[in-house]
Amino acid sequence: MLETPPERDPRSYSDAEAAVSQLEELYTEACSFLAEKFSMIARGEKPRARYRAYYPEIRVVTTSHATMDSRLSFGHVAGPGEYSTTITRPDLFRNYLKQQITQIIRNHGVQVQIGSSQTPMPVHFAVANDENITVPQEGAMAFPLRDVFDVPDLSTTHDDIVNGFGYLHEDGSSALAPFTAQRIDYSLARLSHYTATDASHFQNHVLFTNYQFYVSEFEAYARKVLADPESGYTSFVSTGNVEITDPDTVIPPTSKMPQMPTYHLKRADGGGITLVNIGVGPSNAKTATDHIAVLRPHAWIMVGHCAGLRNSQRLGDFVLAHAYLREDHVLDDDLPVWVPIPALAEIQTSLEDAVEQITELEGYELKRIMRTGTVATIDNRNWELRDQSGPVQRLSQSRAIGLDMESATIAANGFRFRVPYGTLLCVSDKPLHGELKLPGMASEFYKSQVSRHLLIGIRAMELLRAMPIERIHSRKLRSFEETAFL
Repeated sequence: MLETPPERDPRSYSDAEAAVSQLEELYTEACSFLAEKFSMIARGEKPRARYRAYYPEIRVVTTSHATMDSRLSFGHVAGPGEYSTTITRPDLFRNYLKQQITQIIRNHGVQVQIGSSQTPMPVHFAVANDENITVPQEGAMAFPLRDVFDVPDLSTTHDDIVNGFGYLHEDGSSALAPFTAQRIDYSLARLSHYTATDASHFQNHVLFTNYQFYVSEFEAYARKVLADPESGYTSFVSTGNVEITDPDTVIPPTSKMPQMPTYHLKRADGGGITLVNIGVGPSNAKTATDHIAVLRPHAWIMVGHCAGLRNSQRLGDFVLAHAYLREDHVLDDDLPVWVPIPALAEIQTSLEDAVEQITELEGYELKRIMRTGTVATIDNRNWELRDQSGPVQRLSQSRAIGLDMESATIAANGFRFRVPYGTLLCVSDKPLHGELKLPGMASEFYKSQVSRHLLIGIRAMELLRAMPIERIHSRKLRSFEETAFL
C-alpha cells in the first residue's frame, strides 16, 4: 500500500513569478507530508503504508526551432521536443528559477508546466531544514527505513548531464537544467557538512584560497565595508552560521573547525562574496567545487599561493593564469586531460584591471609584479623530492610559470559545470631556484603583496558584479546541445 499527498494536475504558466510560487507550494506540501509521517512513526506509531512524496518539476514543450540571440549562452533549448527538470528548494533558488523560466518563456514563446514529477523525494532531504527532526542511520529504528520511506538513490544523483553523456529522463524528456533535484539536495547537505555554513548564505561570487591568512583579511575587509552604509553589503557570516551586521560585534571562537571554513560577505540580492578556505590539494578543490556548483554562482576565482618557476620572479609576484597544465588527476574520469580549459576574457580582464587598481601600476609597469601564462597543478606536494627530470621537462615544455595543487582543478570543474572561472596566484617559493617554502623567508615586499592579494580578488568580483549576467556566462562553456538553464 502506497500513501502520497493528494494528486494535482499540472498547471501551465506564462509568468515566471507565478510558476515559482507553484513550485514552492508543491515542494512545501511534499516535505510537510513526509515530515509528518516520519514524526508520527518516530513517536512510536506503527507504519500503515509506504509513504512517498515527489519532487515538483518544470516541463517545457516546443514544436519549432526558435531564432535565438547568438550572443546568449543560455535561456533556450536545442530544438523542438520535451524538456524537464526536477526542482528542490525553490525558496533558495527563487531568483535563479525566475530568471531561467523568464528566458524560456520569452525566447520560445511557450508556457512552462509546473506539476509533480515521478521522482520520489528521499525523507532525509525532505526534513533537512527541520531542526526538530533528524533521520537516524539505517538500523537505528524498529523497522528498515527504506521499507517505509524513499532514501537517496544514486541512479538520480549523478553528473551525467554536465558531463555530456546524452542524458534523458526516464520518461524520454531531455534535461532542462544541469542537475537533478536529488543531486542538488545531496550537495546542499555536503556543503553544510564541509563548510559549517548553510547554503542560503552563499553568494554569487566565490573566492577560493589555500592560505588561512586570507580569512583574517576577509573578515577585516568585511567589517570595514559594513561600517559604510553606502557599500551595499548587509552582513558577514562566519563558520557556524554566526551572522553579524554591526562591524564591532565580536565573533566567538569556533570550538571545532570544519574541513573547509567558509565565510560570506552578503548583499541583499545575493551579489556578495563568499570565501572558501579549501586547504591544500586537488581533492579538496574538487570536493568544494562539486558541491558549490549546484548553487549556480556567477563566477569563482582561485586566489592562493604557488611556486614560481622562473628565475626572474620574486616572492610576492602575481601569476595570472591564461592556461592550465593538469596533473592533478582527480578529474580524469569526468573531464579528460585532452580537453582544453580556455581563459575567459571577462574574468581575465577583471582580474588584470583589479591588479592595476589595487597596486596603482599599469601597462608595462605591471610586468614588474605580474606575469601571465600557464599554471600547472600537480597532485604531489613534495614533487621536488623525486627525480625532477620528468616533471621539470614537462613544466618547461608547457611554458608554465607557476605550480600549485588546486588552480587547474578549480578551473577545470568550472569548465565542466559551466561556472566562469579564473586564477590569480601569489608566488610564495621558487623550488627550482633554491628558494624553498621555509619559515622566515618572507620579505617586506612579499608581505605587502599578500595583503593586497585578497583585495585584488574582491575588487575583481566587484567588477564582475557590475557586468550583465549574460556577458559573464561565456559561450565558451557551452557544448553543442546544452541545457536551457545555466
